[in-house]
Amino acid sequence: MIEFIPLLLFIAVCLVLMCGFPVAFSLAGTSLIFAGIGMLTGTFDSAFLSAVPNRFYGIMINTNLYAVPMFVFMGIMLEKSKIAESLLEGMALLFGKLRGGLGISVILVGMLLAASTGIVGATVVTMGVISLPTMLRAGYSPSLASGTICATGTLGQIIPPSIALVLLGDVISNAYQQAQISMGVFSTQNVSVGDLFAGAMVPGLILVVLYIVYMLGIAFVKPEMAPPATDEVLKNAAGDSHLLITLSKSLLPPLLLIIAVLGSILSGAATPTEAAGVGGLGAILLAGVNRRLNLPIFKDVAISTAKVSAMVYMILVGAAIFSLVFRGFGGDVIVEEIFIDMPGGVVMATIIVMLVVFLLGFILDFIEITYMVVPIVGPVLLAMGLDPVWLGVMLAVNLQTSFLTPPFGFSLFYLRGVAPDSIKTTQIYKGVIPFIIIQLSMLGMLTFWPELATWLPGLIKAM
Repeated sequence: MIEFIPLLLFIAVCLVLMCGFPVAFSLAGTSLIFAGIGMLTGTFDSAFLSAVPNRFYGIMINTNLYAVPMFVFMGIMLEKSKIAESLLEGMALLFGKLRGGLGISVILVGMLLAASTGIVGATVVTMGVISLPTMLRAGYSPSLASGTICATGTLGQIIPPSIALVLLGDVISNAYQQAQISMGVFSTQNVSVGDLFAGAMVPGLILVVLYIVYMLGIAFVKPEMAPPATDEVLKNAAGDSHLLITLSKSLLPPLLLIIAVLGSILSGAATPTEAAGVGGLGAILLAGVNRRLNLPIFKDVAISTAKVSAMVYMILVGAAIFSLVFRGFGGDVIVEEIFIDMPGGVVMATIIVMLVVFLLGFILDFIEITYMVVPIVGPVLLAMGLDPVWLGVMLAVNLQTSFLTPPFGFSLFYLRGVAPDSIKTTQIYKGVIPFIIIQLSMLGMLTFWPELATWLPGLIKAM
């Protein structure tokens, strides 16, 4: 019976979260209740809880995690200062008169927002408010328009600098060190957040290309679903300015900021934390140059950043307690024995983990999954010989897919909250299905060609 306690703990945490309780307190509270019952029954050693203060301190001094509030600040500043709206206007002018042109514009702007915000919810809501009415006025199918926005918003999971990749990179790094120690390798090698950023670049760009190919295919097979935008739709974006002037004002500044942030990380000139600081300052300068920065906006951005960052750190604290209690009941040993004894070895173990992560994505956010599941299964899978960068990218794409999957995909809920009443929920569900298939295809491509994730990090290290 004792060996089932870790499973019961995991199920109990999921049930409490499904009831709507705050994530951090659900993780910590449920774990402490199980620990208390375990101490009373003699099945849990209280010494595990004595490690809690050290875990808290480790979270607070983790320099990788310093990047989170700064990337959040960068993204919220670009959103609040209407730079995202200017981006869409510029792209609409560039592609809008083509069949499917507005859809392509939304995909490209979503890619740039993903690279600047790293937050799925912010991207989906922003694109839903700005681009959904424009696409509907242009005559786009409601299902295609909503599906495109939902799918494009999830690019924030996989395209660096992504908050998900920062957190996942930190967890994968710790798991990799544990795996090496368990194999008797005490001069351990590290996997940095920058490695994961580099590994996610190629799959992220392939997804963007596949989205655009799908949009073009729909536009030519069923042109009534994605017609060219009329002059009336585009006139608000064009105003009285020349096309090149409008494009240079709307596209070049944020594009240069993104290149500076990502380029400094990938080239090794800056750590993700240092680059995040540059990104935050760059976002302030862009907002100031565009005359869209004032004290109320700055205050709003600062408060929103503090709320998001506090939420992330509190979840990390709750996850640390959950991890200690889970290990105290021997959950890590049980998981390792299950994987080792599993027929099919590392292949079947990886398939099972990916399936579990995909299903958990229906009910849990990526932060909970990252800090609940990956620390448990990561060391075991990596000790079985998987490449840490490949595993991290696979998990990121998997979590991205779960954001889209009906009926519980978070991206669907984000869009539903800002979409007009004329858009039915069933139309949103129908619209995301082709994009789910595309993302599952990406998982398949990574499975058969792991070099898609490992080639660029290897190239950068060799330089």
